Amino acid sequence: MGEQPIYTTRAHVFQIDPSTKKNWVPASKQAVTVSYFYDSTRNSNRIISVDGSKVIINSTITPNMTFTKTSQKFGQWPDSRANTVFGLGFSSEQQLARFAEKFAEVKESAKLARDKSQEKQETLSNQSPESGRETPSTNQASSINGTDDEKISHVGPEAAVLKSENDRLKSAVELSNTNAKKWETELQTLRENNARLVDALQESSANVESWKKQLSACKEESDTLREKIAELEAQCAEADQEKQKNAQLTVRVQELEAELSDKEQELENLRKQAEIIPQLMAECESITTKLQAAEAKNGDLEGRIGSLQLDIDDSQQKQNDMKSELKKFMDILDGKIDELHEFRQGLSRLGVDN
Repeated sequence: MGEQPIYTTRAHVFQIDPSTKKNWVPASKQAVTVSYFYDSTRNSNRIISVDGSKVIINSTITPNMTFTKTSQKFGQWPDSRANTVFGLGFSSEQQLARFAEKFAEVKESAKLARDKSQEKQETLSNQSPESGRETPSTNQASSINGTDDEKISHVGPEAAVLKSENDRLKSAVELSNTNAKKWETELQTLRENNARLVDALQESSANVESWKKQLSACKEESDTLREKIAELEAQCAEADQEKQKNAQLTVRVQELEAELSDKEQELENLRKQAEIIPQLMAECESITTKLQAAEAKNGDLEGRIGSLQLDIDDSQQKQNDMKSELKKFMDILDGKIDELHEFRQGLSRLGVDN
C-alpha cells in the first residue's frame, strides 16, 4: 500500500531562524497544502508539505514530539531529526484545533507502535538467548534502535533509505500537483465569485445613492410636515382664543339675561304702581313705551343670543375639524418617521455588510 494521506489542510508554513532560534522565517509565500501521511509497511506517520517542487516539511512523528498552540491561529512543533521547529499559521481556529487533534492521534499511534516494537524485540531476545550471547553488540544495537520504528529503518543500507525517501517524495509531489490543479480550479471559481461580488457591490453602491436621494426627499417631506404641524398648532391656538371669546360671550349673555330679568322685575313693579296710583297713567304710557323698547331690545338680544349660539356651534365644529386634521397629520408624520428610521437601519446594515 505504501504511504497514504489521512488528513489534509492548508496553512502558511514557517521555520525557526537557525541563527537566533527566536524569529520565524516563512517557508512558503502563501498558504500551501499540509498533509498527514501513514506508511502501513513501516507503521509510521509523517507530516509533508510541498510548495511547487520544493519539499518544505518532511517531519516524522515520534512519541516525544509535542504540538503547541501559541496563539488562536498558530501552532508549532519541534523536529530533532530536522534540527528545526516548524510553525503553521491557519486561517481559522477550527482548522488549528483539527490539526492539533490529528497530531495527538498520530502521536499516540506512534507511541503504540514503539511499544509493540519494544515488546517484539524483547520477545525475540528471550527466545534466542544463546544468539544474544554470541552477538551482544548486535542485540544491543537492536534494542537501542527498536525503541522507534524510524530508527529501525536506518539499519538498512543508505541507498535503500534514499530510494524509499525518493519514492515518498515523488508520491508527495504527485499529490501536490494534483492538489495544485484542484486549487487552481478553486482559485478560478473564487475569481469568478469575486467578479460577481464586484458587480453586486457596484449595484449596491447605486442602490445606496438611490436610498440617499430617497432619504433626502423624506427629510424634505418631514420638514414640510413639521411646518404644517406648526401651522396647525397656530390654528389650534387661534381656536383656543376663539374658545375663550365664546366663553366671554357666554358670560355676557348671562349678564344680559340677568339684566333682562331685572328689567322684567322693574316692569312688574311699574305695573303695580300703575294699578295703585291712577295719577301715574301718563307715566304708565311712558313706561309702556319703555317696555316696548325693552321688549324690542329683548328681541334684539334674543337674536344676538341665537347668533352667538350659532357662532359658538360653528366655532366648536371648526375646532373639532382642526383636531381631526391635526390627528391625521400626526399619524402621517409618525408613519414617515418610522419609514425614515427603517431607511436608516437599512443604511446601517448595508454599511456593516460592505
